[in-house]
This record gives sequence, structure tokens and C-alpha cells, in this order.
Amino acid sequence: MRIVVDVNKDANPQVVLNMLYKHTQLQISHSMIMLALVDGTPKILNLKEMLEEYVKHQKSVITRRTQFDLDKALEREHILLGLVKALTNIDEVIETIKKSQDRQSAIENLCSKFELSEKQSVAILEMRLQRLTALEVEKIQEELAELEKLISDLRDILANPQRVVEIIKTELTEIKDKYNEPRRSEITYDYSDIDIEDLIEVEDVILSITHNGYIKRMPVDEYKAQRRGGVGVSAHKTKEEDFVENVITTSTHDNILFFSNKGKVYRTKGYQIPEASKGAKGRAIINLLNLEPGEVINAYVPVPKESKGYLMMATKQGLIKKTTLDEFVRINNNGKKAITFASEDDELISVQLTRGDEQIIMASSGGKCIRFAEEDVRATGRTSMGVKSIRLDKGEVVVDMAIVKEDCEVLTITENGYGKRTDLEEYRVQGRAGSGIKVGVLNDKTGNVVNLKLVNPSTDDVMIIADNGIIIRVKADEISKIGRNTQGVKVMKMKDDKAKVVAFTIVPHQEEENVENADGESQEQAQQSDQPIENQPAETQSNSEE
Repeated sequence: MRIVVDVNKDANPQVVLNMLYKHTQLQISHSMIMLALVDGTPKILNLKEMLEEYVKHQKSVITRRTQFDLDKALEREHILLGLVKALTNIDEVIETIKKSQDRQSAIENLCSKFELSEKQSVAILEMRLQRLTALEVEKIQEELAELEKLISDLRDILANPQRVVEIIKTELTEIKDKYNEPRRSEITYDYSDIDIEDLIEVEDVILSITHNGYIKRMPVDEYKAQRRGGVGVSAHKTKEEDFVENVITTSTHDNILFFSNKGKVYRTKGYQIPEASKGAKGRAIINLLNLEPGEVINAYVPVPKESKGYLMMATKQGLIKKTTLDEFVRINNNGKKAITFASEDDELISVQLTRGDEQIIMASSGGKCIRFAEEDVRATGRTSMGVKSIRLDKGEVVVDMAIVKEDCEVLTITENGYGKRTDLEEYRVQGRAGSGIKVGVLNDKTGNVVNLKLVNPSTDDVMIIADNGIIIRVKADEISKIGRNTQGVKVMKMKDDKAKVVAFTIVPHQEEENVENADGESQEQAQQSDQPIENQPAETQSNSEE
């Protein structure tokens, strides 16, 4: 039988095969216990012991079989010897039988006169007259000679254990040659317990998380790139008091680490997060993770398989901490302590994977930025507090942390939708715990800084999220590249005057799609009508920059 399963061109054949293994009889398991009676006692053996006991059993079988054959041969030899003696004295044998009164007396007379056993005498009486011919006599002599050779061989087998071993080898080889057909199935270790992960195709996904703790998974290709200034499409249906707070790009097979406001970390797989459409509300994180009362998730980190290095954690009050990733390998359903806070009002704002020799760049809500070497932060245990990363002014908090990549540019976006790209060289390396330098010009028009991230204009898109649930995807190279000491350009229009940008994330570049905005004009028309705002440096900044 040959079975061919055709799959759609967009299906993963290995995933389909795993499905068939799990839900059909294409693959079955057979439990095996190597239990045997050893000297009359049940015993579980290993492979070597089982082979030894098998050989021992085969030796016993061959020995008993050989002894049985020897007994039969000796019995037949005994009869033939009697027949030969009778044929040699055939006339006297016939005369003795004729003079006997009955069968029993004939047997007794033959035994006494010719020194025969009872069995030999019975065989002589039952012998047909045709056996008296010369040809039959010759056959009896030949059979007797063959029996003598067989008896000698059987006795040699019983006396020589090595011959028993050779017989075992010969018989196993004969079995192998007789049944030497290719196996139609594969015998292997028990792989019947297929992990659910084997049934999930590896694909890039977007995780959307709201402020009130709703999360969902969507394919990356749900969003098409739009021109700068577009109004975007709805990414997450939320309640009036909720809004989309975080969007991360990951894979269905990656581990997702969830860091809570109480300094604990939880873990789940990307595919374990329910998939939903763009307009769906998603699933409450409290239904996915075993959170304590009053505990909320503040940071999310996708961790690809076989990842090595450190987790760099930054808090709102300016603390930074580095811990090896190995300390987060085993995380049970109740979570694990990840960091200790210096004060009750502090919380995590960013967690990043690092190699140990990178540079860190951080930004505050008031527009300050600091760049320092990762070596300035020594690795500590999970329960430590960390060290100071940047000196903050009163009322100022840290809003983001990023890992420096030399082929990228710094992208900053403010809460009123203004953003810009700036060369990384404009952010010089400093020592940790300094006051930093200005990230740009901030005023009532721009609002405070929302995030600071590293972006590659040729390969990345930017997804910007507002607190009214609207999301827009913009090509990174369409956001103007200007100096650090500037205000920026309008990147996202707000349909609601009270709406604010709450976060943005970097996703792989995707071909654009010309989508009309809410006013009925295309993305291209919107871009032409929305010219960049003049980049005016702050007069007071040139003298006050630290």
C-alpha cells in the first residue's frame, strides 16, 4: 500500500505529517518491558542481559533437542542391530518362531536363544517377508551405518559446547536469509508523545497588548505599510477606558517572558497566546498567566530558542540591572522573582536581551538620553535591585531602553505624533548614571517622549499605537532624518484631539498598500498635503545641553 497526501502550497508538510502522526494510525507505539523468567524468578533485564539469557535458552533448547534426537537414534540402532542378527540367522529364527505356541512364547524364545531384547524380538516378528530379500538386507545395513554416524555426531555436540554455539549462529543466519525482506515500517524509540509545538507552524506574529491586560496574536502580514501621515487601521478593539499599550514581533515557537509590576517573570510560548482578528478584543492576560491579585504585566520579551546572554532590565525610576538568561530557564506556572525594587512606586519599563559586550541607550519622558557601555553594569542575581542608569529630574521617568546597533538610527516619537530619525553618532557614549543629553526639542505641540528605539530604514517599518486603539504602519525611511536638536515631523495624525501616542514598535519591512484615510484621500495625497514642519532648534537648548 502506498499513501500520498497532497497539501496546499501554503501548508507546512512537516506540520501536516505531525498531525497525521498524532491523530491517525500512521504511527503507533508498542510498549515493551524486558521481563523474563531467570532460573524460575521474574526479572527485568537490560539489553545485554536479555541477549545473554536468550543465548542461554538457545543452548538449553539445542542440548535438549540433540539429546532427544540421540535417544531416538539409539533406539532405532538397537532395533536395526536385532534385525541384522535375525537376518544373519534367518533359518534358525524362522524355525524358532514356527515351534512357538503363540506370539508371547515366540518373543521369549527369540530373546533366550539369540540374546535379543524384547523390542528387538517384537520388531523381528513384525518384519515383513520382503525384508528377507538381498536388496532389503543391504538397505538395513546402510541405514545402520548412517545411524552410527549420526549418533557419533550428536554425542560430539553434547560433549562440545562450542558446537552448540556454532549451531545457534547457523540457525539464526538461516532465519535471516529466509526472511530477508526490506522492513515496511520503521521501528524506533517511542515518539508517540508529539509535543503540541510540533503541530504548530513556525511563523512570525504580532502580539498586541492593551493597557488593561488584554493580549492577542496576529500574523504580521495583517498590516500593510501606509504613507506617512495616514490615519491607520484599527488594531485592537478595546473598551472606552482601555487602549493598546504594547506591540511586539515574535515567532509562534519563541518563548515569551512576561515581567510584572511586582518584579516577577512568567513564561509562555507564542502559539499559546490565542490568535484573533484585528478588531477582536483578545484574551485577558490573567487568564493565561497565574498572576497574583493586583499584579499586572509591564514588560514582554520574546526569547528565541537556544538564546544565550543576559536580560537587561530598566525601571521607571532609573535603575538598571543585568542578569544571565540561564537564571530564567526554568519558570513554573507561579512565576519567578526577576528583580527587587527600591521603592513601591517603581516598576519595569523595558527588558532587553544582550550579549554582554553591547551598548545601552536610554531615554526619559523629559527628553534626556544617555548612552553607555553594557560593561558598566555588572551581572547580578535575579533578586537584586540593580544600579542607577541615568540622573532624572523631579517628575521625570525613564520611558525606554534600547540596545545599540551600529547599522541603525535612533527613532524617537512623542505623544502628540511627532517623530524623527537621527544618526546614532549624535548620541555620544557617556558613563553610566550621568545626566545625559537632550533627545530633541519638546513643547506643548510635541508632548513628552513616548519611546526611543533603534531602526534600520532600509529593512524596518514602524507600527505606532495610540491610546484610542488606532495603529498605523509606516515605512521607517519615510520618517524624516534630521538632527538630534530638533522638533521632528508629524508622523501620525490623531483623529481625536485628546488621543495620545502610547507606544511604537519596529517590525520587518512589508510592501505598501495604498489605503484611503478617514477623509477619503489616499495615502499619497495625505503625504503631499502634510509637509514636514520646519525643524527649529530650541534657543535655550544650545546653552543648556549637558
